[in-house]
Amino acid sequence: MKKTIHILGSGFSSLSAACYLAQSGNEVTIFEKNATIGGRARQLKKEGFTFDIGPTWYWMPDVFERFFSDFDTKPSDFYTLEKLNPAYSVYFGKDDYITIEDTIEKIYSAFEKEESGSSKKLKKFIDNAQNNYDVAIKDLVYRPGVSPLELVTPVTIKKISQFLSTIKRDVRKKFKNERLAQILEFPVLFLGAKPSNTPSFYSFMNYADFGIGTFHPKKGMYQVVLAMEALAKSLGVVIKTKSPIDKIIVDNGKATGIISNGETYTADIILSGADYHHSETLLDKQYRQYSEKYWSKKTFAPSSLLFYVGFDKKLKNVNHHTLFFDVDFDVHAQDIYDTPKWPENPLFYASFPSITDDSSAPNGKEAGIFLIPLAPGIEDNETLREQYFEKIITRFENLTSQKVRDSILFKESFCVKDFIKDYNSYKGNAYGMANTLLQTAFLRPNLKSSKVDNLYFTGQLTVPGPGVPPALISGKLVAGLIKKHHN
Repeated sequence: MKKTIHILGSGFSSLSAACYLAQSGNEVTIFEKNATIGGRARQLKKEGFTFDIGPTWYWMPDVFERFFSDFDTKPSDFYTLEKLNPAYSVYFGKDDYITIEDTIEKIYSAFEKEESGSSKKLKKFIDNAQNNYDVAIKDLVYRPGVSPLELVTPVTIKKISQFLSTIKRDVRKKFKNERLAQILEFPVLFLGAKPSNTPSFYSFMNYADFGIGTFHPKKGMYQVVLAMEALAKSLGVVIKTKSPIDKIIVDNGKATGIISNGETYTADIILSGADYHHSETLLDKQYRQYSEKYWSKKTFAPSSLLFYVGFDKKLKNVNHHTLFFDVDFDVHAQDIYDTPKWPENPLFYASFPSITDDSSAPNGKEAGIFLIPLAPGIEDNETLREQYFEKIITRFENLTSQKVRDSILFKESFCVKDFIKDYNSYKGNAYGMANTLLQTAFLRPNLKSSKVDNLYFTGQLTVPGPGVPPALISGKLVAGLIKKHHN
């Protein structure tokens, strides 16, 4: 039977869910608090430059293909995808970097050049990672997290040791070279936790990295948002921007509507793709599933200090994606997860999309995005932001042997306070709750409210977890649950 469904937020998970729910014949409306859709995946346009404010990495193209194929379309119907070569480079010192190229054979060669015999170890490691990818991405992550039994299959039983060990332990056992070990530990940072707290099974991220590769949608990641918007609207979804939610209405234990900008909108089902913690504050206290104490004990993915910089020249010695691992990773990780504070010497990441995509910057100029991972909930002010920009731009100039300060046309920043203001993000986290062993699958906040009928959740604080591909999957999972319970 056709249902009226109101969705809070317009991020990837909300757009995904909206498409599936509309496809099933429901009347779907999305309410977005900001002026533009996309949640964290918005754009900044300034002086002819275009920046992706949020996600800049396009991994796991098969997940995107699977999503669009569910609607008899494909990504190429909406945007042009380019495989990056090189995928990225990693700096360890001045003029000292390792480049990860676009095929596994080239990556084997890069490892062998760094340490004799390492390519054989890497091949074995990636073979296992590919097997994990086949199990996880093609099967496990498409389960809704309603029961521990979802994780119990003949295949996963054989892999039980990989849920009890960690990425760091496994990598360090096989690779003694510090630089190679750090490159292998890097992909799990997308899962929001330290490699020492991430189960070995998540090595499937290494296969996503080395085995499948890194891609770029022409004109940026926002093209994926626009593609999903076009698909949703073609299915009849209505999208209302500048529509913050004041309250989720509950009547006799059932969600019956929302209040937005002081106006009441009734519905059969409410689905929130907004921050889970914030969504529950829109309920009267007796209807909240999780206490403040619950949230405070959870391990959240980092926040970030981001800079969007316009340069009036092309830069040298960098790639589209460039990582700077010239300082102690473990010390920075402690400052994020163990004793939250501003790191004295932060690792950082830089993206220069205009190297690949001339739509990102005017001719002869460069668009730069710089990111420092930070602990969520820490102090954030303009003085600190400026201090840390100076830190990283000084190191950037030294490591890449070029002067860039005098070529900066402008810079904009985005940090903890902005994540809270723009996205109602819990403590200003950048991409959700970390995928640690005790925060996996059924141990994450539920897709379906246990206290309010007809109320559901989706996004990176619920299953399957943080990242753009998991967000697409989360939307599909919650739509499936709604169909199951309201058919």
